[in-house]
Amino acid sequence: MKKKLSLLLAATMLVSCLAGCGGTTETASSTDSSSESTATASSDSSEAAAPSGDVSTVVILYPGEETDAMDNFINNELNPRLADEAGIQVELIYKGWDQYWDQKGVMLAANQRIDLYWDGLPDLSSMVNASQCQPLDDLIAENCPDMLKVIPESQLAGGVVNGVQYGIPSAYAPSSCMFQLVCLRQDILDAVGMTDVKTADDLKEFAQKAHDQFPELKGPADIIFKPLTRNFADEQYTWCAYGDSVVYGEETKKAYDYFETDAFKELSKFNQSMYEAGLYNDELTTNYNERDSRMQQGTYLWVEGSLGKENEIISSVRGNAPDAVLKSYLLNPTADKYITACGGEVLCVPYSAENPAGAMKFLNWLYKSQENYLFALYGPEGENYTVQDGRIVLNDPAFEGYFYEWMFRNANYTMFTSDISDDFIKTYESWDDNAKTSDVIAFHFDNSNVLEIETDCNEVIKQEFTPIECGYVDFDTNYPVALEHLKAAGIDEYVAEVQRQLDEFFAANGYNH
Repeated sequence: MKKKLSLLLAATMLVSCLAGCGGTTETASSTDSSSESTATASSDSSEAAAPSGDVSTVVILYPGEETDAMDNFINNELNPRLADEAGIQVELIYKGWDQYWDQKGVMLAANQRIDLYWDGLPDLSSMVNASQCQPLDDLIAENCPDMLKVIPESQLAGGVVNGVQYGIPSAYAPSSCMFQLVCLRQDILDAVGMTDVKTADDLKEFAQKAHDQFPELKGPADIIFKPLTRNFADEQYTWCAYGDSVVYGEETKKAYDYFETDAFKELSKFNQSMYEAGLYNDELTTNYNERDSRMQQGTYLWVEGSLGKENEIISSVRGNAPDAVLKSYLLNPTADKYITACGGEVLCVPYSAENPAGAMKFLNWLYKSQENYLFALYGPEGENYTVQDGRIVLNDPAFEGYFYEWMFRNANYTMFTSDISDDFIKTYESWDDNAKTSDVIAFHFDNSNVLEIETDCNEVIKQEFTPIECGYVDFDTNYPVALEHLKAAGIDEYVAEVQRQLDEFFAANGYNH
């Protein structure tokens, strides 16, 4: 325990708030094979951005590391085509996953030129209040006729704050139980004699058996707090304020301080038991944001998942563990499934943008046709892939693509790769069939009345509750003190403000609660 306490400072410095989409890093792999093939949108619509001679530059802030292959694709294949067909070219500013969100905030605060950037949809209202994104209504109307054909109004509604379109929810695809799955090494699960995982106890059994039979492995790569919340909660909780401080109970119809819920207490104790059993490593807490890169090293057991994540990262995992097989599981699988966001991703244009119209023209070009969409993801057909029987056949199975598929995912265009099983396709296509729509799917909390309280609460959460949530410190000793400090910081007033806005939102939208 002395060792753990000595590392707490490192934990609080390196662990970001375990946030919703905005704080949950996707992998650096850009090939996501989870998709479905449908008819392409009409390509005979009027061109919103026909070139007029001059070519304008669109600067995109992009998460991940720069590669020679991506640079070659941008400069020699994509940009010539964009210039000819849309009168634009793109320039990418790369920021690694471990620094993307911090650097994004710094760059936007300094008014550094960025024309388009990506973030998590649940954090949109905070980004609006921080003046990090500008209204898009007129820009979309003027530049995006083709995009509007494949991103429906119901999807775009997720990017509306106070009646204004500030972001484009770009992941139009099955999305219930987002971030509530666990993606694990199925080959190791099979090897230890287990068939599936449904509960937290199953996960612990898996970790213990893997530890005993494969001591060279390093255990879990992630504390998976949202899947564990689903496991331990009596009702579905949907995060509805900044970061992770407040949840909405889908059955009780109320807002709660997440850190006072029984689910938080139980998952914290579970994670503590994992540390005490030697099944968690310190880096899960001290280097939390590296969880996805850990999983891709091929020596870890699981990471927080989403529908199809196993397909997104398998190439990277197999680069280090050639025989690896991944599969995603939903803990507490019989509980209700909720669609809680219009896709987890959002594309925004900051006020510092010098070419906001060009940013919209880029998106309109990408969504104009399935051919454009696939070109942005994989390059020209025949170079890296062919299409056979409605499937993408990669020439090199290790090819991870160019632009991230999940960043622009659209059910009208995406196509499965040939290595994806029919069982997964069936699951994907029916995933939302019995899902319920969250009451707060289009709710965006306005924190402007409680900014100081929010800042004070987040400091307590980062310094005291994150180590508790990770199981890094003793729950019984540390929780009462941390809760006292959170109360002093004003969490009750903060929750009350969330509830007040929820009540107004429900009344304005005809909810009968």
